[in-house]
Amino acid sequence: MEQNSIFLIKEKNGLKKDFSLLVSMMDYARHTTLQEVQGLSVEELDYRIHDEANSIGMLLAHFDAVEKIYQALTFEDMSDDEVESYADTLEPALSLGKAGEVIKGKEVTEYLDTLSETRSKTISHFRELPEDWLYEETDWWYGEKGNNFFKWFHVFEDEINHRGQIRMIKKLHAKTLEQENVK
Repeated sequence: MEQNSIFLIKEKNGLKKDFSLLVSMMDYARHTTLQEVQGLSVEELDYRIHDEANSIGMLLAHFDAVEKIYQALTFEDMSDDEVESYADTLEPALSLGKAGEVIKGKEVTEYLDTLSETRSKTISHFRELPEDWLYEETDWWYGEKGNNFFKWFHVFEDEINHRGQIRMIKKLHAKTLEQENVK
């Protein structure tokens, strides 16, 4: 019987070795995100410390938008204009900021279902690709080359970074509630 542990970076059923390693890391990042948001109310998901701040719901929508744009960037043969046009459909979740304030009113399950569906599409693509695809280089940021492995590392690295925001938002919300109850 295969041991299943979120703490093992190892080969996974249906994935080639290097994809398995990447997905193991993506799975852990997502697992810890899910732990942070499980059972949050709509009020908690929509809470913003000020009108320029992100909410937890906005960040969950952002994780989905980032994964979708990287699907387009790495799986599809799109022109720069097509990618830009597709990115526009992912706004405001892709960029967040003040425009992201319209992302609200959803239950946590809505966000999590969308994230799960998007991740399933990613894994499905990974199953079909040869391992050397991970190492294909293209022009990327700052006049440097980047490979697909790095691009997908960035997807979960971005989630890890913003998960820190989620933890901070939860603490600030709890503090705000505590202060309101003292009054």
